[in-house]
Amino acid sequence: MKNLGKILFILFIIPHAIYAGVVASVNSKEIQLGDMVTYSLDLTGEEISRPNIQNLCGDDVVSTSSSTSIKMINGDYKKSYILSYKFMPKKSCQIESIEVEIDGKTEKTKPIDIVVSKAVASKDADFSLTLSLNKKEVFVGEPFILTLLLKQKDGAEAVDSKYIPPALKGFWRKGESQPTKIKKDGYTITQMMYKIAPQREGVLDISSAQMRIASRSSTRDVWGGFIPNIKWKSYFSNELNVSVKALPSGVKLVGDFSIETELSSAEVNANEAVNITIKVDGDGNLEDIKSFKPYIDGVSVFDEKIVVNNLNLTQKIAFVGDEDFIIPAFSLKFFDLKSKKIKTISTKEIKIKVKNSKPKQELNIKRDDSKIDPIVKEVIVEKGFDKFWLIISFVVGLACGILIMLLKPFSLFKNEKKFNIKDHKLLLVKLLPYKDDLEVKKMLDILENNLYSKEKKELDKKALKEIIKKYEIT
Repeated sequence: MKNLGKILFILFIIPHAIYAGVVASVNSKEIQLGDMVTYSLDLTGEEISRPNIQNLCGDDVVSTSSSTSIKMINGDYKKSYILSYKFMPKKSCQIESIEVEIDGKTEKTKPIDIVVSKAVASKDADFSLTLSLNKKEVFVGEPFILTLLLKQKDGAEAVDSKYIPPALKGFWRKGESQPTKIKKDGYTITQMMYKIAPQREGVLDISSAQMRIASRSSTRDVWGGFIPNIKWKSYFSNELNVSVKALPSGVKLVGDFSIETELSSAEVNANEAVNITIKVDGDGNLEDIKSFKPYIDGVSVFDEKIVVNNLNLTQKIAFVGDEDFIIPAFSLKFFDLKSKKIKTISTKEIKIKVKNSKPKQELNIKRDDSKIDPIVKEVIVEKGFDKFWLIISFVVGLACGILIMLLKPFSLFKNEKKFNIKDHKLLLVKLLPYKDDLEVKKMLDILENNLYSKEKKELDKKALKEIIKKYEIT
């Protein structure tokens, strides 16, 4: 009788221990790469705080589901909740312990180890992916073809699919073809080609492509019946690498190119724009070609951004001058893959005739002896002039100078009418004779940009006024 109380206490506690708890399980502990794993939590209790699980084994959870069942334990019925999480591990890993709060207590699951083995593609598999290259060794910037083949066995059903292309890190994507399909030997073969070019030298890796296929499947319910379901499986292609060699010294372009120019007009009026379009055609790393904008003394040059479209490159450049000038030849230096030699191609220089141009005027500074004070002039001419009169002349001249500074008599004759600095075309013409001055050159660049480009820049009015005052521009 002494132990009766203990026995009753144990019998009362055990059912509650059984009722509250969490059990973790997986549908398979050993899988092949590309298989989906279902991780399930069987939760039993009255008050359950559902865990927020976003990833397992470092991989994102693809989908979640839940179900409810009734369990009878020792003649008592209890609800049981099953939470399921589907994910696709890419390597062997361990699902760590999960904490769940049930009936005010924190329950923990046991860790589960997952073994992921590399998928071995059989010859008669329903689906397969293959990557191949047309070249194993290339130069930096040299285009080559990466081909993807997807084989689907006739009769293999796919409810849905999702294609994940290879991650082409270290490569430029220059284009890709549309998928093409053919029937051959009991398979539907889909082909897609990528045109890529390496960005740096060394051995560059091309990761595998992935195709996720959804197919119909079925599972048995508790009553032995079949429940239709959708099963996802991922198929991976092989991985590749390519050996990339550096270009010869002094060359940054590789391929086979041609170059030409289109001219709007070879004869324009002064300060009118001459427009040129440069076209480069060919197979190579067009992305590495820099702006063709040249420097021409006395001519303002405006270049637009280079546009690359597949095997074509274009750039537009505008030239504005106030007298005849020559547009120099445009050239390209590249490594030719066929001859394995460095080649240089170029256009011809273009002579531009500018009408109504104003001839340049030379700036001659002459001494005007008429403005020299007669007294001072006499002192300079006569060598033996008396010192007394020399002193008197100096004092008188100094007094006159002070009076001139104070009274400013010449301001009465000064032309108060000035040109409007907001008239950028007139201001450009006024400043052109002084373009050798660095500050004037900066001001001219801003004016030319505002006149012949859509982008407008603000003039530094303070600096402009100093230039006008410096050169006495009216």
